[in-house]
Amino acid sequence: MGGKNFPMGQRKPGRHRRTVEGFGGVKIALLNLEPSFWSDLYHALLTISWWQFWLIISSGYVLVNLLFGLAYMMVAGVANARPGYFGDYFFFSVQTLGTIGYGNMYPEQTATNILVAFESLMGLFGVAMVTGLAFARFSRPTARVLFSKVAVVTQFNGVPTFMLRMANQRGNQILEAQVRVTCVRQEISPEGVEMRRFYDLALIRSETPIFFLTWLVMHPITPESPLYDLGLHRGNIPDEDVIFVVTLTGVDDTFSQTVHARYNYQIGEIIPEHHFRDVILPGRLHERVIDYTYFHQTLPDKNELNP
Repeated sequence: MGGKNFPMGQRKPGRHRRTVEGFGGVKIALLNLEPSFWSDLYHALLTISWWQFWLIISSGYVLVNLLFGLAYMMVAGVANARPGYFGDYFFFSVQTLGTIGYGNMYPEQTATNILVAFESLMGLFGVAMVTGLAFARFSRPTARVLFSKVAVVTQFNGVPTFMLRMANQRGNQILEAQVRVTCVRQEISPEGVEMRRFYDLALIRSETPIFFLTWLVMHPITPESPLYDLGLHRGNIPDEDVIFVVTLTGVDDTFSQTVHARYNYQIGEIIPEHHFRDVILPGRLHERVIDYTYFHQTLPDKNELNP
C-alpha cells in the first residue's frame, strides 16, 4: 500500500510526542520516543506535583469503586440494596474497599462474597502502596536554596569576575556544600557538526564546610577562562545560545541526607559592569543582620571594566 516495510522484529517508528523541560526552562519536544510514564510508574508518581499525585490516586479510587459497584449490581447479591439503584452498590464497594463495615448492606451470595474477598485484597494492596508513595514523597530530602535572579560581571582583586549569589532559605545548615557552574554553549565543530559543549568554570571557592547564610560564587574571567571569548569582561552581551547551569550538593544536618539544588542563567540574565548590592547590615554587638530585600539587586560599577 505504498508504506515502507520493516524487517521482522522491528517496529515502525511511532508518532509519540513528549515534552520535557531542558536547560533554562526551554521546552524540548521528544518525537518517536515511547512514553515512559507507565514503564517507570514509581518514578513518575514520585516526581509529579502533589495535585497531580492526588488527582491520579483519587481518580483510581473512584474508578475501582465504579467497576466493583457495577459488578455487584450485575451479581445482585447485596442484601438491602435497592434493585437497579447503582448508588447503593457503589457505596457498598466503598465500604468493602476501605474495610469500613457494612451496616445494613452485606453480601448474601457466594459470588458476591468472592467479589468482596477480591476487593478487600485489592484494598490492602492499595492502602500499602499509597501509604508508601506518600511517605516517600514527604520524606524525600530537598534543599531550599535562593539563587539571585541575575548574575553579574565585575572587578574583584583587579580581575573581571563572573558572580552569582546563593542563600540558604532554611534555618539549618548544609554541610560539606559543593557548588559547580557549567557553561553550556551551542558550537559547530571543524567538521561542521553542531553540538552542545559543556565547560566547567573554575571557581575561587567551590566548596564550604558549612552553608548557612549566603554564598557569593565567583569565577575569574582570565584568558584561560571559557568565558573570555564571549566578551563579558568587556561589557558585551554576545548573541549566542549560552546557558549557565549552577548545581549545589551537600548534606542536610537535620536529616543527615544529601540534598541538591539547581538553577540556570540565560545569557540575557548576565549583567556586565554591575555588582551585587550588599545585604549585610550593621547590627548589635556580636550580631550579623542580613536583609534579603536587596538580595537580587545590583548596582553599576563606578568604573568601567578593564578590557
